[in-house]
Amino acid sequence: MQQMFRIIQFSLLLILTMTISGQQPGFSDQQPGLIRWIDDSRMLIRTLDEEKKPLISEYNCRTGRSVVVTDYKSDMQKLREMLPEGVEPGPDVTVSSDQKAVVVFRDNDLWYFDGSVSTGVRLTEDSDREVNVRFAPGDRKIAYTKEKDLYFYDFNQKKETRLTFDATDKIYNGWASWVYYEEILGRASRYAAFWWSPDAARIAYLHTDDNPVPQYYLNRLEDSDGPRGELEITAYPKAGDPNPKVKMGVVDLSTGETAWVKTDEEIDQYIAWPSWTPDGQKLMVQVLNRDQNDMRFILADVTTGDYTEVYRETRPTWVDFFEDIHVMSDGSGFIVRSYRNDWYNLYWYGWDGVLRSQITDFDWKVTSIVKVDEARGEIYFNGTGPDALDNHLYRARLDGTRLLKVTDGGGYHSASVSPGGTWFLDSWSSLESPGSIDLIDKRGRKVRTIHTAESPVFDAGKHQRQELVTIRSADSLFDMPALITYPVNFDPAKKYPVIFTIYGGPDAGSIRNRWMGYQPRWYAENGIVTINVDHRGSGTFGKRGLDYMHRSLGRWEISDYSDAVKWLREQPWVDPSRMGITGGSYGGYVTCMALTAGADYWTHGIADYAVTDWRLYDNVYTERYMDTPEDNPEGYRNGSVLTYAGNLRGKLLLRHGDIDDNVHMQNTIWLVTTLQDLNKPFEMMIYPGERHGWGGPKRIFMTNEGNRFWLKHFFGIEEY
Repeated sequence: MQQMFRIIQFSLLLILTMTISGQQPGFSDQQPGLIRWIDDSRMLIRTLDEEKKPLISEYNCRTGRSVVVTDYKSDMQKLREMLPEGVEPGPDVTVSSDQKAVVVFRDNDLWYFDGSVSTGVRLTEDSDREVNVRFAPGDRKIAYTKEKDLYFYDFNQKKETRLTFDATDKIYNGWASWVYYEEILGRASRYAAFWWSPDAARIAYLHTDDNPVPQYYLNRLEDSDGPRGELEITAYPKAGDPNPKVKMGVVDLSTGETAWVKTDEEIDQYIAWPSWTPDGQKLMVQVLNRDQNDMRFILADVTTGDYTEVYRETRPTWVDFFEDIHVMSDGSGFIVRSYRNDWYNLYWYGWDGVLRSQITDFDWKVTSIVKVDEARGEIYFNGTGPDALDNHLYRARLDGTRLLKVTDGGGYHSASVSPGGTWFLDSWSSLESPGSIDLIDKRGRKVRTIHTAESPVFDAGKHQRQELVTIRSADSLFDMPALITYPVNFDPAKKYPVIFTIYGGPDAGSIRNRWMGYQPRWYAENGIVTINVDHRGSGTFGKRGLDYMHRSLGRWEISDYSDAVKWLREQPWVDPSRMGITGGSYGGYVTCMALTAGADYWTHGIADYAVTDWRLYDNVYTERYMDTPEDNPEGYRNGSVLTYAGNLRGKLLLRHGDIDDNVHMQNTIWLVTTLQDLNKPFEMMIYPGERHGWGGPKRIFMTNEGNRFWLKHFFGIEEY
């Protein structure tokens, strides 16, 4: 579920992405901005001409002069030219790191195209489907899985080699179990669980045994599934269930032999996210205990599997996997971004496990590592700064000294660093301004503005308007940011319905100080105020706020959102009898809780593919926050919508895809049967053949259905 608050963005990624190895070409775009750096002082940029059409130029940072480029081709255009007729960029197309070759899955086999042979070169020829192709460093080999076993192909030898041989319907090599895919490796992995060594001589991979995991059954009932339907079976560990048995192997391509990292398969723990040392001789593996509060990094010899512990982090609540470790190319160690002091900060460790430097020590969040210049001993990183809704670029020495805030002014700054660190291109905006693209020198001084975004004149009769406010929690511990969007022709003397549009999960805050635009959404066009609130567990307040969520999902979200309702009731333009809320996945859960546990505050809600009882969701996500049902029965009871179903008195619409393999429709069914037994009226819509979020015709129907719900119950409009 950790990815699901970006379900729409992820769906778009699946449509557009052309590589599954992290080697992703740039995308053609109509928006002004950086295309790429040519060298330390020159860049290729996109601006707009007098007719607002995209203009590609080579820009000299030193002189400020630009030369129009007339023969520019985007990476997407180049890729399309390389692909054979009838093949479109997508998940079955993998691009080499130099973007001069692609491997395509077509006609049930792999084909290689580099422009030298128009018909391409067929690499495989069998009945099994190859998936998750990844180029090796140097682009002369690829690895992939077939029928959940690991293979590689050597372009120089023109030979495919099978590396593992024991895969079954429940044993996988280089292929992740469902729960690892969903909650640990992430959906972008597409189940891939293997990693090339820097010298392309070895591959690290997960060996997974799903036999201990209970199975879950999905009934496919669409007309395309036949008169008897189809049964879809998945190994799905729910809260408290056994986990798959997982171990990390390293296979030597020259011998085909695998060395196993000597962790104990019988210990209930999670193993993932390996990092290679630069020489490819050792592999650092993250090992997290079942309670998810004790993380160890172990450094293993790739020939023997022996290991030493080089990092450990414990916490009374939970510790997340580290997905953005930076390995120093000089062999000096690695940099982690850790919550260990209650805020994300940067720490540089040697391979001997000794802390070389705490690079940052802020009481605000470092959001990402941008670049490490080892020659200069400098690191560039993004962080919120003191205002949690901002984003800025910073530079510091690796020893933590000489901190420079590169970008200036409130707002959300996305800055790119030139190859030598002499220049920065800063694209920024704020809630108050559409912003600009500015050139900044190495001392953090603005040199010139390259592009200024057009600032439209606000027209109350045509535009929506946003306002950022803060709402204090009832315990006076948190000043929660809330973003209100007012409708077209807003009149504070009138009464308006309000809808909370939320996700609400742990560390999933979404309010940012960046330009939202005046173009009205459907709500604003139809006289509805919307509000989004970042509660104490949203990540906005660091671990100080997040830790409240431990063993008590549902409690603090509803408490803090209820405080927002109380604040709204004090506003003269709010109609408390029309207080709505809507969201999907975790947002669906919060919506159901709001209409039941929070029935004194909300009157209407639409809950999409909602968790209704945490016993029904997967163990990795759920136990991270709640521990097991056996260890925390009270927390599970208090966090279940079913516990409060008898309180429902508002209008609730439940919607679910019937083959949702993430949040099973069982969640909605359990709530439905409880409400029926309690004689509580509600509305419901099932979407046949759909999973956890969907597009196509049913998405259009879903949108219109939701609009009809609000118009009917808020305004008495029956037809739409």
